[in-house]
Amino acid sequence: MYMKKILCLLYLLSIFCFSHAQNENTYLEQNIDSTLSGMTIREKAGQLNQLDGRGTIENLKILIRKGEIGSVMNVTEPEVVNELQEIACKQSRTGIPLVFTRDVVHGFKTMLPIPLGQAATFHPELIQEGARIAAIEATEHGVKWSFAPMIDISRDARWGRIAESFGEDTYLTEQMAIAVVNGFQGDDLSNPQSMAACAKHFIGYGAVEGGRDYNSTHIPERQLRDVYLPPFEKAVKANCSSIMTSFNDNDGIPATGNKKLLKDILRKEWNFDGVVVSDWGSVTEMIKHGFAEDRKDAARKAIEAGLDMDMSSKAFIQNIEELIAKGIVSEETLNNAVRNVLRLKFRLGLFDNPYTDINKRKETYSDKHLAIAKKIAEESVVLLKNESHTLPLSSEIKSILIVGPLSDAPHDQLGTWTMDGETERTQTPVKALREMYGDKVKIHFVKGLEYSRDKNKTNFNKVLAEAHQADAIIAFIGEEAILSGEAHCLADIKLQGAQSELIKILSGTNKPLITVIMAGRPLIINEEVSLSDAVLYAWHPGTMGGNALADILFGKVTPGGKLPVTFPKATGQIPIYYNHTNTGRPATGKEKPLDEIPLNAKQSVLGHSSYYLDLGAQPLFPFGYGLSYTSFEYSDLKTDRAVLTLKDTLSISVKVKNTGQYKGTEVVQLYVSDLFGSVTRPVKELKGFKKIELSPNEEKMVIFELPLYELGFWNIDMKKEVEPGKFKIRIGTDSQSGPETFFEVK
Repeated sequence: MYMKKILCLLYLLSIFCFSHAQNENTYLEQNIDSTLSGMTIREKAGQLNQLDGRGTIENLKILIRKGEIGSVMNVTEPEVVNELQEIACKQSRTGIPLVFTRDVVHGFKTMLPIPLGQAATFHPELIQEGARIAAIEATEHGVKWSFAPMIDISRDARWGRIAESFGEDTYLTEQMAIAVVNGFQGDDLSNPQSMAACAKHFIGYGAVEGGRDYNSTHIPERQLRDVYLPPFEKAVKANCSSIMTSFNDNDGIPATGNKKLLKDILRKEWNFDGVVVSDWGSVTEMIKHGFAEDRKDAARKAIEAGLDMDMSSKAFIQNIEELIAKGIVSEETLNNAVRNVLRLKFRLGLFDNPYTDINKRKETYSDKHLAIAKKIAEESVVLLKNESHTLPLSSEIKSILIVGPLSDAPHDQLGTWTMDGETERTQTPVKALREMYGDKVKIHFVKGLEYSRDKNKTNFNKVLAEAHQADAIIAFIGEEAILSGEAHCLADIKLQGAQSELIKILSGTNKPLITVIMAGRPLIINEEVSLSDAVLYAWHPGTMGGNALADILFGKVTPGGKLPVTFPKATGQIPIYYNHTNTGRPATGKEKPLDEIPLNAKQSVLGHSSYYLDLGAQPLFPFGYGLSYTSFEYSDLKTDRAVLTLKDTLSISVKVKNTGQYKGTEVVQLYVSDLFGSVTRPVKELKGFKKIELSPNEEKMVIFELPLYELGFWNIDMKKEVEPGKFKIRIGTDSQSGPETFFEVK
């Protein structure tokens, strides 16, 4: 009887919540329609016009008074934000507030590691905290809409924007997308400390030809739906406020004018009711694509495809009135776009509270924010090699030499897209090591090379002289911030300048050599890894990177990061990623390397499998790879049943034991292989991960619950289904290790 009462109360509560939500939504739409009804065509077009606010703002003020701007980018002085907002609210005829935007990609003032580094944490909850502090700092400066997260699947390290991505895996990117959206937007979008998220770039931008930015993609629909679209769908389900179209054309259609993407998939299939904004100038760039005849045609194709807001090109504000007057574009099409923009502004609470509180106590650079930034940096660092337990540095080490162009590079350490980062706040490795551990070891410091592209070896003799006085050497190498990010693609992703030569001479000293790499992408580091005793990959770690690395080097923190992207042995291996489909002749690992092929060999001697004569088929480091100061043992992998039906959930358990001497964290990774299907399937796919902490000799049972619908894919009939058949499970420390078991779906 008691249980029945509880269930009845829960039922009534659910009805109340549903009714309340419906009433709120009805009220919102009534406000939108009421506002829309009093607007002229010009004012409606103005709401779709987004302009850059950098430089002189006098012209902006004129346009705002006339109601010809709906959104302003890159104004971050709260006093100026309020001044422009007051003009919009009190001096324009409609009184519609502006929404101020910025690329808050990995922090605002307190810079977090680049997104690729954040993905290496495999810790979505922590990344959500990072996004929350970014929102708090950005909104203090008047920014209410961020152009992030960037959730392009990125399998080509030549592409500069891989730094902004969460790597090559769809599932990991989904989890990070949800985390950033929730962190930015919070529980209530109208909260003064919340800002709208923008999932970008829709769609396929990470697959540009040759890794060249702004280029074309050729992604078939099945791959689009299985690999590239799911993170965006997850972002939409997490109530992401906006979507940004990508620069690329796919199969000949630029994303900004792609009706199937913007209307059929985004609006009809996913029921998205937020704003679709173009990337910078991408409306009129459809002319250069050869997809639009002129600016007027570009405006027509974009708005009819489902674009709501034109970033910077002014094509909408200049052409929509004429297009409607001539009956080329319907007013209803315009109204629908304006509704979406107004809906965002109402949800942000801008009609009730358009101003930024400049008297509120600021949280920018607070101790809490710096602590979160340090924690993310710590968890992002990946230990790639640790021969003879070189790390952590033992008490026997009495002096160290710090060397390398990234050892004290406060600007470069912050990484790409750090327009608001302040170098004077950056904690560099040499600064942190001196302050935190200078009383424990003697620190020698010779930079050796001034920046990553530096080829001047004048100081190498000084480096060697100092090296002979030290017990261990820590070399900080990598790439400058400007070498990754938008429009910073590379045909060869090797280390620049004389860095490789620096590592060679340091290796020749026979002192323990620890190489720390800061970069915006995977670099080709075969030789540097072989010459070093220990290697840490730190990405561009942000404001608190130096402190995080100092504690890792001295063992206060045990590294536990995992690679969110496959590391190639050479640029020629690209694209290389773990979840590829199989060929009819996959590599076996027994192929002859180039130097073992005899002279005058017959063709058959070389074998018939998919590999490179000079590199084989394996990467330098696989997806999910990352060592620890301790070690972990996996055992007793079990499923709760061997045969399941399509509606079941599979329970999977595995024991993980810390078999080393240090307390450490481990990312337990679940991979599933669909052994056959109506179309070829990936050799394996990440379907879950859990981050656990274990003390020495501690053992934990890790349990995954896998709903079978997560095994669905777009089959030969282009329907998303789970197909019956046999599956293999692997759980391990990376994508290539761990125990295996099998199950069957009937």
